[in-house]
Amino acid sequence: MPHTNVKGLLLDATKYPAAIEARLPEGAPAISATLTDIAGKIPAVPDFPMEIPDLPAVPELPAPPGEGAGLPRFVTGARLTPVNRVRREIIPSPAVGVVPEVITRRGM
Repeated sequence: MPHTNVKGLLLDATKYPAAIEARLPEGAPAISATLTDIAGKIPAVPDFPMEIPDLPAVPELPAPPGEGAGLPRFVTGARLTPVNRVRREIIPSPAVGVVPEVITRRGM
């Protein structure tokens, strides 16, 4: 059903964060609940001058890695190897130590 008011559009848009929240662990902030509360608090506004088509369906979200176990907090099994650094040659500027001359004109 096309939307004719901002409240309906905002309520329809809550399906996207709700799909993401379904994949998050318990205790994650619920943005969809916040959007629903905001839509309820919007004062009466006139309808749109035209109908806005329905929003597209929520795409299928992949399962998070290691579902249920969570992600590891530390990296293990990593090996660091030194990198040969290239020495940079510093070329001195001919203007090093030279005080620039500043000419100011006062008056006319």
